[in-house]
Amino acid sequence: MATKKKNKVAIKAISLAVLIALIAVGIWLAPYFATGAPGDGMIKLRKGSTIEAATESIATNIDTQFAQRVGKLLSMTGADLSNRQGAFKVLKGDSPFKVMRLLRSGAESGIRFTFNNVRTREEFAERWGSKFMLGKDEMLRVLNDPIALTGIGRTPDNVTAMLLPDSYEFYWDITPTEFLVKMKGYYDKFWNEERISKARKLGFTPDQVAVIASIVEEETAKADERPKVARLYLNRLKANMPLQADPTVKFAIGDFTLKRITNAMTRTVSPYNTYVNPGLPPGPIRIPEKASLDAVLDAPDHNYIYMCAAEDFSGYHNFAVDYGTHMANARRYQAALNARGIK
Repeated sequence: MATKKKNKVAIKAISLAVLIALIAVGIWLAPYFATGAPGDGMIKLRKGSTIEAATESIATNIDTQFAQRVGKLLSMTGADLSNRQGAFKVLKGDSPFKVMRLLRSGAESGIRFTFNNVRTREEFAERWGSKFMLGKDEMLRVLNDPIALTGIGRTPDNVTAMLLPDSYEFYWDITPTEFLVKMKGYYDKFWNEERISKARKLGFTPDQVAVIASIVEEETAKADERPKVARLYLNRLKANMPLQADPTVKFAIGDFTLKRITNAMTRTVSPYNTYVNPGLPPGPIRIPEKASLDAVLDAPDHNYIYMCAAEDFSGYHNFAVDYGTHMANARRYQAALNARGIK
């Protein structure tokens, strides 16, 4: 009997010890399984990365304590991150254990890239570079390199006609060339047979439509006015009149903050200046929105060939069929500028 009692006591003691050990292990492991990331973030790794580099990226983009826990798990499991390259998305609430497994798996996440309201190749490269691994300078190098653009049938002047503002998803380590090939695919999809047919009826290529749309966007920020402005420029081109679009002068000068365009400015030597060059510029003066492209393709008929900013500074324009009416509109606008001291 005494022996049985001793055995029971021993079993209870062992069981209690095991339970205490399990509780201790559970308490120790809890931060790695039960706690979550305090917010969303991206872990960005280049080839040759170490656990220390991953930990630093997590600390920078998410949280220091969370990073330490992920780093410890990576070390404990002997993770080798040297071949990992890309962005790895962490969601709020993800546990350190889950993030450790994510990095070990190498399941790269996509980067959401949205762009609009971009004028120049330099501006676009800066937007792109702020999102992707290779940065602004590498994208700008490709955009300015005729040889690099040959594969997609582009030149530095017309490559922006191929870029359609929207939201896209790419991997963080995508190269500029790979990116442009993808964008060409989106461009080809947008320019379906219906749109190409509309462009042909107007007598233009898709790229020429993009040039017109870019001027229209610079002329008016009012989306409901863009089809009307588009038809005005189409009327001018049909009549073999110079476009004389002020935004092309601003582009040629490189200063879109100008409020008044002087006669001297209109003589600026540049293939983009439509005061001194007939027809269309060699490329867009900004990257036009899809809606602006459609505004050109679907421009309503009218006979206006002159336009001038409205003197009430509403952002809209006064339109005219004849030069006399246009000059009266222009005088009112010039008087409004003078009254406000705008030079």
